[in-house]
Amino acid sequence: MKKIELLAPAGNMESLKAAIYGGCDAVYVGGKFFGARSFAGNFSLDELKEAISFAHLYGVKVYVTVNILIYENEVKAFEKYIDALVGMHVDAVIMQDLGMIHLVRTIYPDLEVHASTQMHTHTLEGVLFAESLGLKRAVLAREVDIDTIQEIKKNSNIELEVFGHGALCMSYSGQCLMSSLLGGRSGNRGTCAQCCRQMYSLCTEDGKKIDEGYLLSTKDLNTLPYIGAFIESGISSLKIEGRMKRPEYVYKVTQLYRKAIDTYYKEGKVSISENDILELKKLFNRNFTKGYLFHEQNDKIVHPDRPNHMGIQIGKVIEQNNHKVTIALEETLSRQDGIRILNDKKDVGLTVSVLYQKGNSVPSAEGGKVTIPIKGTVSKGDLVIKTTDFKQLQTIRNEIKQENRKVNIEAHITLKENERMHLIFKEGIYQVEVDSDSIIEKAEKVPTTKEMIQKSICKLGSTVYTCEKCTVELNTPLFVPVVELNTLRRKAISLLEEKRLIRKVVNKQIYKVPDIKVKIEEQIGAFVQNEMQYEQVKDKVNYIYAEPFLYTKLKDPKVFLKLPGVMRHYPECNTIPLISEVGSLYSYKKSYTDASFGVVNSYTIYLLHLLGSQRVTLSHELNLYQIEKMLKAYKERYQHAPNTECIVYGTVEAMLLKYNPLKAHHIKDGNLIDRFGNKYPILEKENYNILYHYEPSFKENIEEIKKAGVTNLRYNFLKEKEIANILNL
Repeated sequence: MKKIELLAPAGNMESLKAAIYGGCDAVYVGGKFFGARSFAGNFSLDELKEAISFAHLYGVKVYVTVNILIYENEVKAFEKYIDALVGMHVDAVIMQDLGMIHLVRTIYPDLEVHASTQMHTHTLEGVLFAESLGLKRAVLAREVDIDTIQEIKKNSNIELEVFGHGALCMSYSGQCLMSSLLGGRSGNRGTCAQCCRQMYSLCTEDGKKIDEGYLLSTKDLNTLPYIGAFIESGISSLKIEGRMKRPEYVYKVTQLYRKAIDTYYKEGKVSISENDILELKKLFNRNFTKGYLFHEQNDKIVHPDRPNHMGIQIGKVIEQNNHKVTIALEETLSRQDGIRILNDKKDVGLTVSVLYQKGNSVPSAEGGKVTIPIKGTVSKGDLVIKTTDFKQLQTIRNEIKQENRKVNIEAHITLKENERMHLIFKEGIYQVEVDSDSIIEKAEKVPTTKEMIQKSICKLGSTVYTCEKCTVELNTPLFVPVVELNTLRRKAISLLEEKRLIRKVVNKQIYKVPDIKVKIEEQIGAFVQNEMQYEQVKDKVNYIYAEPFLYTKLKDPKVFLKLPGVMRHYPECNTIPLISEVGSLYSYKKSYTDASFGVVNSYTIYLLHLLGSQRVTLSHELNLYQIEKMLKAYKERYQHAPNTECIVYGTVEAMLLKYNPLKAHHIKDGNLIDRFGNKYPILEKENYNILYHYEPSFKENIEEIKKAGVTNLRYNFLKEKEIANILNL
């Protein structure tokens, strides 16, 4: 069994080094462009080149995230960026955009591409679709459980990657438009505003408030105790989230997962202590969950009290006197530690600059009563948590500075009288051989010992190498100048590094694709939720989409089945279905594709048509100018017009959720209400839940949209009263 890869995050060079010294097998990083973490430090092209070379010296792979949707006017820059990454010998690129995946696979067929979790791959069929595109690996949705992962692995051939630690998105990744709808900061473009970390109220349909808090804020994933299950499942890679986390966090989390993996392989069990978990909590946690991976209960996924780092509890407030607070300590508190006092009205956070115990200023206290200055008001009994442990950070920084990770090489040196020294360095599959410049002569006085030769050859100093085995073939007393040994060693190391940094050349091909025929329609369609809506629209539109429960009741040839955005199985279909996720692209030869595919460039339209989509719905996130540019580029490149659809009216699905807020609060229907009073309907489906935007979206420039080349217009209806107002215009 191939050993599981430990994949660590790196938002900058410091974090990359921390990840490597912590023991990762691979790192994933983002450049300054086209990555889904725009607010991380990220790497310039020069920094990427340096990072890739540095990682490769340690035998660590580098995957670059290029996992946002790419607009038409960005395609040329995107292609140049891929060219640059190929020139740097990146090990793989992680991608979401289907059109750009097709472009990259066409022009660089030998470049390794991974399907980002943003591709919403959550079924075996989704993985088989990624496999059919020639992708090397699929990063599964965080909602997929371990049993499904095992089943997928048994029936597919590509590598599987699973998130094992860190922040969880509330929505299925790639299916969240919340941030885009509210503030124009798209999660599909790497600028998510984390709306799920905001305050909401949950109310019943009749307005009764059920709960209030951070009702969409998930706990952090921690699967250290379950490493064995990952390994036995056969997945290729275990991924740590955290490209926006500081180097100390990256180092410690990587180190502990390295420890867990290695102990399982060695001992058949995971050796993780309570102190290890405590160290994790100090660095960052929103409380931990085992996640959907290991069947976490629905009501234990979120942490509604607070959305931020919860640290560890260290005591309680005894009293506040003016600007000083007295705390009963349960754990150690030191100067320069960060703490937060949890108060019902407003939390108070600070860095401890002065600490008093028994009236004396002390550097730290391990228990008892302590007093510290404070700005703000707290109450007796308030919990005190430590959010930053200064000593812990110092310890980790010192460990990182020691650069303890080394690449072990074996050495063999042959020394014979009147011949050149011959040195062999071997590391894994790599081997180099070098000869000295000068001839070695017989010792006239004091011969050079084997021990002296070994010491010189193994003196690798600040290089990434260590030599634990050095054999010396020396049968005659010889005198070997130390300078000659040093020169020989340096020459061998230089050649070894050169050889270890060489990667397979990835040649670029011309973008050449087959011609396809596309049937053009000019129609109006609608999506309806029930029979009453159907009756209202059936004579006003050319086609209707209906979900399975309604579709089976209706016997109208212009009604087409709308399949769910989250699938469990793929039923046989006697009509062309409207599909919403990549597994359906694999399962149905003909389809209509919904807005959930994130179509924002002409390459994606082409690919979907090529894969059997008869009508391609454009992304909700496009404006008129972008639509015009995209459709014009399509016609120029492929010499025919596409058959596209634009949703001109409807309440947009803001999030697709596995978490069920209604079930968690034991109600059947309801709405989330944000701090501005906006009401977000929640609709419970068979195997997932939809959080809708608070108001319908209506495109008033319909004539301009048609003039741009869009051939089909669709109206999505959520409530009956909308229909008369819209279709009777």
